[in-house]
Amino acid sequence: MIPRDLIKKIRRIEIRTNRLVNDVFAGEYHSVFKGRGMEFEEVREYQLGDDVRSIDWNVTARMGHPFVKRFREERELTVMLAVDVSSSGAFGTAEQMKADLGVELSAVLAFSAIKNNDCVGLIEFTNRIENFIPPKKGKKHVLRLIRELLYARPEGSGTDLRTALEFLARVLNRRSVVFVISDFLGSDYEAPLRIINQKHDLITIGITDPRELDLPPVGFLELQDAETGEVVLIDTYDWELRRRFAERNASMQNDLQRNFRRLQIDHIPVRTDQPYIDPLIQFFNKRASRL
Repeated sequence: MIPRDLIKKIRRIEIRTNRLVNDVFAGEYHSVFKGRGMEFEEVREYQLGDDVRSIDWNVTARMGHPFVKRFREERELTVMLAVDVSSSGAFGTAEQMKADLGVELSAVLAFSAIKNNDCVGLIEFTNRIENFIPPKKGKKHVLRLIRELLYARPEGSGTDLRTALEFLARVLNRRSVVFVISDFLGSDYEAPLRIINQKHDLITIGITDPRELDLPPVGFLELQDAETGEVVLIDTYDWELRRRFAERNASMQNDLQRNFRRLQIDHIPVRTDQPYIDPLIQFFNKRASRL
């Protein structure tokens, strides 16, 4: 039986994200993510104004007068959400935890997809594949995805993006829209990232917290790496330490975004202390300008 507090959480996320989908992202998703192309619909008799290039010459020859092929746009897409549920997501010093922000972003994308009659699937990963839910349509299915994310009890703790991406490559048989939602603290995943990007429409969403970028001067702090368990004691009054910390993390973020640009992968950076609506709208506008 689903706990009452979990039901309330799911309902709260549903109301909030549905409002965003209907009021803010209503047309953006539909206009940016196209279907797989044109699907054959029927053959009918030629009518004045039909494009002569659509004439079906085989049927025309058999019937003795012109017939044309009609096609319709095949809108239906498969959207796959690959969500990092490793221990580093249980960190947040602002509005919410990184993991909670990941759930809300997943909900916005999933509700946008079903509003467009697309299928949505989910992969939850750490340093292993924790859960895989094949793509399906419908609100009931999306609510299940949200429940699985909120109720995640991962067995792994680290982050292995390579494993997740290689699994994606095996299970996705048709071209799909793939959103990878992570803090991207792992390494050695460029090769599978390149392969996924060649075969699918890949978008990465990187989640950071402000305290991962700079440290406040609050005295001695005991910090524990959520993924390795390593504990260190630091003096945040040490100006040089804070400077090196900020420079190192700024460099890591710059390298990450530079690599995504080099691989021609759309990357959406979001933060726990800032609304995610603006980065998503910027992404949709950028995509639309390239169409």
